[in-house]
Amino acid sequence: MDLLLSLVLPLLVITDAGMKFLGAGAAMGLGSVGPALAIGNLVGRAMDALGRNPEAQPAIQTNMILGLAFAEAIGIYALVTAVMIGFVF
Repeated sequence: MDLLLSLVLPLLVITDAGMKFLGAGAAMGLGSVGPALAIGNLVGRAMDALGRNPEAQPAIQTNMILGLAFAEAIGIYALVTAVMIGFVF
């Protein structure tokens, strides 16, 4: 047991690089939850609206695509932030 502990303990060092990459992973993970929920909610509501009123398809589809683009942009901002944390700072 002491031999195993003496071999593993030096590997458990907290470094600045390790904390930086943990921060980048957390930024990407937390930053992608919101857009994922928004996209799922938006498409579900659009399908519900299309089921109730099929004649309004052009207006609903245009607004849905615009909303999807805005929600996806937030996810891309999270990706850019994670890359900056990981490689720039």
